Amino acid sequence: MPSRESYEVNKEEKHLVQKAKREANQEDILAAALGMRMGPQKPSATFWQPLKLFAYSQLTSLVRRATLKESDRTPKSEKVHNFKVHTFRGPHWCEHCASFMWGLMAQGVKCADCGLNVHKQCSSLVPNDCKPDLRHIRKVYSCDLTTLVKAYNTARPMVVDMCIREIESRGLKSEGLYRISGFSDSVEEVKMGFDKDGENTDISVNAYEDINIIAGALKLYLRDLPVPVISYDAYPRFIEAAKLTDPEKKLEAFREALALLPQSHSETLKYLMAHLKRVTQNEKFNLMNAENLGIVFGPTLMRAPNLDAVTALNDIRYQRQVVEVLIKNEEVLF
Repeated sequence: MPSRESYEVNKEEKHLVQKAKREANQEDILAAALGMRMGPQKPSATFWQPLKLFAYSQLTSLVRRATLKESDRTPKSEKVHNFKVHTFRGPHWCEHCASFMWGLMAQGVKCADCGLNVHKQCSSLVPNDCKPDLRHIRKVYSCDLTTLVKAYNTARPMVVDMCIREIESRGLKSEGLYRISGFSDSVEEVKMGFDKDGENTDISVNAYEDINIIAGALKLYLRDLPVPVISYDAYPRFIEAAKLTDPEKKLEAFREALALLPQSHSETLKYLMAHLKRVTQNEKFNLMNAENLGIVFGPTLMRAPNLDAVTALNDIRYQRQVVEVLIKNEEVLF
């Protein structure tokens, strides 16, 4: 009768044999995925280890996406992926179709906002479910509005919230608010501060005594947006609404135009219009009414979606009217 020690040894041997078979199968599968032809003499374990670790990380990502519930994959506010052609180092698998990404250069595309890796031909099939990662956001100014609010998980861009809070705490009665420009070097300094430090940027009175610098930084942020607050898609509807003369039809047209805005753009516009309404309520001090603010913010919040200079020039007066209507009817439109 075999002893307990020999039984344990046999059990351990069987375990090692089974482990070796599993590893051999894994190596065969990995070799097939990489398109490698294996001869009778297989590479050593040191050759396979880094490839196995890399493949495991890639497959883990694929499994994670594949097992997401459909409700989780449906974004509350859609955002398209910002795909750029990318050259991947080492073997990579498409996170949409799970197929290997062949080639030595420009094997696929990578989302600059969330890091998703897919084939170029798969990029058009990926749902608009981009969830930006702060690791991929390099600056605040000139960053897409929806990208920024999703990355920071906020309703509105921090620049808008922080600047408006600061202006309302000490600048609502400042004469010529938003009309008078702040010192350009200081405005640029605030911009660089937000790009570097984000929500930790100091814009208090101790840092910038002139409130026009903060107002200038806010206007610069809105002008620098790659897609204006009033988006290109909604622009024509706002212009057409401004041309209407019947008050009821005009308000209804504005409501329909507002419904076309992305959620983050709508939230930002709502917050900004409520602020500008409070600015007009201090008109006897700051001398800024809705018409004056419309002149300032019209071209800042909306830009013609085409490069037709004549059309853009003709639209300027309607851009002013759009902002004026939004301010005067802020309570009923939002």
